[in-house]
Amino acid sequence: MSTIVKFSKEKTTFSRTLKSNINDYFIQNNFKKTGNRKLTLKAIILLSSLIILYITLVFVKPHWSICILLCAILGVNLAAIGFNIMHDAGHNTFSDNKRVNSVLSYSLNLLGGNIYLWKLKHNIAHHTYTNIDGEDHDIEIKFMRIHHDQPLKKHHRFQHLYFIFLYAISYLGWIFYQDYEKFLRSRLSQHSDKIFIPFREKIIFWISKLIHIVFFIIVPIISVGLVPTVIGLLVVSVVCGLCLATVFQLAHVVSSTEFKSIEDYKVEDEWMVHQLKSTSNFATRNKFLTWLLGGLNFQVEHHLFPKISHIHYPELNRIVKSTCNDFGIPYHEYPTFWSSFNSHFNFIKTMRK
Repeated sequence: MSTIVKFSKEKTTFSRTLKSNINDYFIQNNFKKTGNRKLTLKAIILLSSLIILYITLVFVKPHWSICILLCAILGVNLAAIGFNIMHDAGHNTFSDNKRVNSVLSYSLNLLGGNIYLWKLKHNIAHHTYTNIDGEDHDIEIKFMRIHHDQPLKKHHRFQHLYFIFLYAISYLGWIFYQDYEKFLRSRLSQHSDKIFIPFREKIIFWISKLIHIVFFIIVPIISVGLVPTVIGLLVVSVVCGLCLATVFQLAHVVSSTEFKSIEDYKVEDEWMVHQLKSTSNFATRNKFLTWLLGGLNFQVEHHLFPKISHIHYPELNRIVKSTCNDFGIPYHEYPTFWSSFNSHFNFIKTMRK
């Protein structure tokens, strides 16, 4: 179904100008559009942290109070690996070496997900048809209504109260249920078209799922016991889920962004303008948050230029804003994390009735 949705090609002056301005930036500074040594160092730090935290929790076995704290940190660490390593590699922007990108993108499988399904759902459906009902599967959230075309149900009146709980269990639901659901029915969502999964990816799916279960469930149970493992897994998963879900929602599901309905499978805007209307930034001056989130607080720049590494987003931000201002095109950005979260909360409230 998604392949027949068309964006307007009548007015492309803005897109041509913005692309030219961005290309000039890279040419003038002699920069590659992929990552650099800073990104490599970040990857080493995050992967080393994962190993240290895992060994400490499973084999060193500190006091339970310290373990709870370390599990929470591990949850943030897993999310950060996803934001910084897997995400850039999944978009082929971590390195100019395709093999490096391919290998690092499979870090998602190490963390319990599946990179093949993720690329279909994220790179193709979400990035192309952002906030379009029936096309962007990332806005199809069970028990929530975040698009005006989605049917209103009785439980939605309480969604502003329970949405945090859904975000908290989202990572568990993703790796232990939704991946299997998509894989077994060969569909990204209940009503989407059938997807093709190569035999090689089917083998990788089952092997990587088994490896994840061994390292994150079986080995910990053998080493520290069933109850500590269950508690630890819940803490890690809740923290990771909150990080992942919140960052995505603040990028697209806020009061300022637009949600589209398709008529005759045509979108009235050109693709780049549609991305600007359906995407928002937050806390772009917060350097620590930018480092931790892999630049995904610069979601506008990421959606406009998904083939450019996040390390360049702060500079691209200035160019995109200036070009939008020249053409009178709206640019959505919240100054802080909390102002964006408040907008997200208010939007959820408006969609409950």
